[in-house]
Amino acid sequence: MKIAVLILALLCVVSAKEKISYEGYKVYELLPSNEEQLALIRSFNYHQYIDFWSEPKILGKPTTVNFWSEPKILGKPTTVMVPPNLQASFTSTLASAHINYSVLIDNVERVNNAEQARQAINARPASGRISFTEYQRYDAIQNYLSELATNYPDIVSVEEIGTSYEGRAINMIKIGAGASDNPIILVEGGIHAREWISPAFVTYIIQELVENEDNRNMIENTNWIIVPVLNPDGYEHTHTSARLWRKTRSPGLLCTGVDGNRNFDFHWMETGASALQCSNTFAGSAPFSESETSALRDVVLQYADQIKLFLAIHSYGNYLLYAWGHTSDLPEDVNILDALAVEVESAIASVSGTRYTIGSSTNVLYAATGGSADWVKGVAGVNLTYTVELPGGGIWGFDLPASRIIPVCEETFEGVKVYQNYVENNFRKNELLL
Repeated sequence: MKIAVLILALLCVVSAKEKISYEGYKVYELLPSNEEQLALIRSFNYHQYIDFWSEPKILGKPTTVNFWSEPKILGKPTTVMVPPNLQASFTSTLASAHINYSVLIDNVERVNNAEQARQAINARPASGRISFTEYQRYDAIQNYLSELATNYPDIVSVEEIGTSYEGRAINMIKIGAGASDNPIILVEGGIHAREWISPAFVTYIIQELVENEDNRNMIENTNWIIVPVLNPDGYEHTHTSARLWRKTRSPGLLCTGVDGNRNFDFHWMETGASALQCSNTFAGSAPFSESETSALRDVVLQYADQIKLFLAIHSYGNYLLYAWGHTSDLPEDVNILDALAVEVESAIASVSGTRYTIGSSTNVLYAATGGSADWVKGVAGVNLTYTVELPGGGIWGFDLPASRIIPVCEETFEGVKVYQNYVENNFRKNELLL
């Protein structure tokens, strides 16, 4: 038995370096019409990894269903990727339960190849300049941060806050034109590797704060700490090997990686997280088992007294989420959290009509514990914490077309202005009392 497990582990290690193929995988859009149908779809999601025990994930071939959006609300479509070996039984179950569905993507690998070809054509050298006409690789983003630190030393500094499992630097950029003890807004991006629009938007925030003089007011009485790519190993893996990879790249006995947004020490492993290594929501062997999440933890604790607002940038789904992820109970300051989110949503919608759903994570999306935003609020004591789920697009959902990067960034930045204005107006030092 031990020998068999060792062989399987070795196969997994070897496969981690191979490109994963999604040949023949289909993506279905499900539309439940009653609570019974919704419950059945949820059961697919909660038990999607059972198939692993009969067909281990070797040679880099994922063999389980993979939900891209969660089955939470009646009338809201749910998207799920299904491997070839499960498609017949999956659609038969849907038909028996009279669940309406359609095929959103007929062959995931074909779409993946098309995206990689487009990225190759539009790839830019990591020269330090940045572009939002395509998704930038890790090195390009890091070089951009270094360039800003060189060109704007009075308002920008870059610090390495840790290293990833594979040895990549996890950098944060600090931006501010005023006093060092101004209130801080902390922004985290790229904790989930496949959500490419997250690092893109976070980098856009950096550009607007540093290089756009029209936004100078946003950095005079508010300081910013921004981590554009918290999970660099996973992010690079999505560009080179597996477009839909979500987790970190730390090795396990059977499968690689931990879901960073289930790895924080606040109601860890209680709900919406998995103890199975091969699960996309594997919470790790212990809280903060990952160097990536530990790096963010240390920054938050270092500046906890100054941080007044925390934003975790994700995709996709058009949500502005606040606490809590472990319970449907609402935090004591829900009125403040909700009112601010309403202002932010209104500002975003004013640009091109994009609307967001507002509410607590559990009540409007799903219960999930061990997330960064809840830990920052529940443990570090930062009251204003939000998870921003940016729009998806294309037939992938996660593959927002590159042509949509700038429109999404521009409209969402209007919401960031509202967040900053609130922090300045409510936490700015009263200079008359100094």
